[in-house]
Amino acid sequence: MNTTIFDGDCTSSFFNISSDGLWENLKSPDMIFGYSLPLVEIQILLIFIVMTHMFLRHIGISQIASYMIAGLMLGPQLFDVLEKSSGKVSEDPALDGNATLRSISVFGTIMFTFLMTLRTSRRVAFISGKLPVVIGILSFFAPLFGLGFQNLFSDSIDPNYMPLKTGLGERTAIVITQSSILLPSTTYILLELKILNSEIGRLALSACVINDIFGIISMVLASIQATYKNVSHVTAYRDAVAVVIFVLIVFLVFKPIVQWIINRTPDGKPVKNMYVNAVILTALASSVYSMIFNMKYVLGPLVVGLVIPEGPPLGSALESKYEKLTMNVFLPISITVSVMRSDATRMLTEFSHILVNIFLTALTLVLKFVACLAPCLYYKLPLNESLAVSIILSYKSFADFVLYESVLDAAYISQATYAFLIIYSLLNAGIVPVVLRRLYDPKRKYVNYQKRNILHLEPNSDLQIITCLHRPENVSATIAFLQLLSSPNLDFPIAVTVLYLVKLVGQINPVLISDNKKSKRLHTDSYIHTANLAFRKFMLEGLKSVTVTTYTAFSHEKMMHEDICTLALDQTSSMIIVPSGRRWTVDGMFESDDDAIRRLNQALLQSAPCSIGILIDRGHFSRKGNDVSSKKNYNIDVGVIFIGGKDDREALSLVKRMKHNPRVRVTVIRLLFKQEIVTTRFP
Repeated sequence: MNTTIFDGDCTSSFFNISSDGLWENLKSPDMIFGYSLPLVEIQILLIFIVMTHMFLRHIGISQIASYMIAGLMLGPQLFDVLEKSSGKVSEDPALDGNATLRSISVFGTIMFTFLMTLRTSRRVAFISGKLPVVIGILSFFAPLFGLGFQNLFSDSIDPNYMPLKTGLGERTAIVITQSSILLPSTTYILLELKILNSEIGRLALSACVINDIFGIISMVLASIQATYKNVSHVTAYRDAVAVVIFVLIVFLVFKPIVQWIINRTPDGKPVKNMYVNAVILTALASSVYSMIFNMKYVLGPLVVGLVIPEGPPLGSALESKYEKLTMNVFLPISITVSVMRSDATRMLTEFSHILVNIFLTALTLVLKFVACLAPCLYYKLPLNESLAVSIILSYKSFADFVLYESVLDAAYISQATYAFLIIYSLLNAGIVPVVLRRLYDPKRKYVNYQKRNILHLEPNSDLQIITCLHRPENVSATIAFLQLLSSPNLDFPIAVTVLYLVKLVGQINPVLISDNKKSKRLHTDSYIHTANLAFRKFMLEGLKSVTVTTYTAFSHEKMMHEDICTLALDQTSSMIIVPSGRRWTVDGMFESDDDAIRRLNQALLQSAPCSIGILIDRGHFSRKGNDVSSKKNYNIDVGVIFIGGKDDREALSLVKRMKHNPRVRVTVIRLLFKQEIVTTRFP
């Protein structure tokens, strides 16, 4: 029998999960950090203790920049948490003290990528015309001309820094990573600046989606090419076939299953947790599948998220269940851990070696900026807006860390270059929002616009009105009010634009859709189809004096006023009618307030380009108003209390339009102070 004797120390090759606490070894209480659970707990605790956003937000620093600063503080420059944690759990490098933290970081990136893709409307790339398509294509290909400069000063590459071939590969990696425009980065900056609903916000998102399509294709091809060169031809072919099979399974098997889940869910009911959890597990499994076949681990969740319809029931269920945990816990950890891997001191000591990399980064930035700016100017976009779109699409932030870490782990770039890219992203996160706030303010478009109102309307001109609807009960009250303004006299026409306001749930991109462009899915949503029939009936009753057009705005609560104001500006409306947000019982008693609607109304009062009318209905008015068409001799009494001022004069102007309706009787009560009565002369 053969016997083999090993001489040396035994090392643990597995994780010790949990300890007995501080009392396990009183002589060496730090022994508890030899267990993975307390170690990762203290690592996460340090991340959130050092998180400096509570202080930095007071000077305008963004939340993402705060996460990055926390990572720098916990990195090699100061606390060096990763190095001090290394080897605590096991001497095996694969099972060191940072493995758990890195796993949480990767999990956070996977979840964030999946949710961002899930919340993105696929229609956004095709709703803004040709300009975003041109920008998306040019912004992808133009920066690649920077590859022509990768041999610049190649003879100056120090072999002690890296071999010549590796150095040229590093320059290629710099150009490729800086050429990309990632949707999460673009979305984040637009949300931070609250311009997601603005014209340039929609334009930037559309161009970004087009650019990302090319980016995903190039990422897959680059991974296969790297496998072909560095591993084997057979493995590369296997990976290519695996990607094709994966895409086919997602679109031909998983997508029908998702649609089946949606069809099985009754209208207004939540999706079963079993289905929600199954979809999340599918996204995680797709990430593992991607890594097995040498692809980026975000590719699988990216493709899976694309086939899930945004919005309710499934998209919103996934978002409501996982978004807060991902955005408030996993994402900060993911960003901080990525930054903790950078060593800014290496960037300073090896600065001369990365000078060409810095130049290539600047060159790629200029090429991308010009590629975005030129089409905007060609299509007659104002200079300020053109500059803003170009800066937004040149923005680099935390979403790019996936690319930076992948090329670092593959040894395509050095630690010094990685540190430079992290610092560059930090500068972007800190400076770009400030520049954009100075450069573009969505409220400025109303500054030089003379507010339209009913008082200054030309005689016999169209009365352009926008009516906003939040809920089914708003429909009858709105129609009852519009019936007061309708007249059989064709000399006093009204043009009504009905805007259904739908809170954006389960998708990130706001969408404003005209009724004749709606998808079939929208016509089956809640009350919209029934409301359209009611407004069509109202238009037919008004003969040729009434025209009605309808829109649906999917938007975030805090930005709905932007959609309303933009539509009012485009339609040259004289008045916007919005519900008050108050609910009343059947007997006319106060029931509840909707704070979101009241905040929206306040925002409209501050920024609307025309008059605002807040419609309050206790139920009696809408019930009587809806009977007007069926009872020809029915009259409605309208009362106006006139005190004075421009608002009261506007109310009188509105009532003057009502007097042409033979069923409306108007009573005006003027209130005067005692001094005014003495001095007022009556004819």
